[in-house]
Amino acid sequence: MKSFAALTLAVILAPAALAQHQTFVVNPDASEVRMTLKTTHEVVNGTFHIQSGSIEFDRSNPKMSGTVTVLADSGKTGNDSRDKKMNKDILKVEQYTTVSFAPKTYTGTIAPSGDSTIQVSGVFTLLGNPHDLTIPMQLHRDGSKTTARAQFVIPYVQWGLKNPSFLIWKADNDVAMDLNLVGQVSN
Repeated sequence: MKSFAALTLAVILAPAALAQHQTFVVNPDASEVRMTLKTTHEVVNGTFHIQSGSIEFDRSNPKMSGTVTVLADSGKTGNDSRDKKMNKDILKVEQYTTVSFAPKTYTGTIAPSGDSTIQVSGVFTLLGNPHDLTIPMQLHRDGSKTTARAQFVIPYVQWGLKNPSFLIWKADNDVAMDLNLVGQVSN
């Protein structure tokens, strides 16, 4: 009878023991956001600086919380006048200093180590306006060190930003993003 009680208790408590509430803290200096905008005359590449990031998750529950924040005025494309116009006219950095993504849920399995592929759904905030977005993400865990990579497209014109086209220089209405987050996972 005692062994039956011990087995029953073990079965009931096993899911709680497997629950792994963890926090991924982003290292801003090792992480970056790259953007690519196609135009009629060139492909514009740029980078943005990640200000901060912390994401809480549980490998046994698809809920996530936290935020990854990017400094809006940190965008660099290699052309100072273009960057100035991007900051003033498109990103309106004097009014909106950050761009952020707040994950809410994920699908897929987060492995305790090695590689994983998940779909992260959350809210992408640009010019102060929230937009639902699902991002495919590749994770690599090596001990506590974790890298999260994602490639996705932002329909910036559809989301209310100004297209930088002028005269015969035409830009696409979407910008490709390449996210590389490096950080540590802790319990």
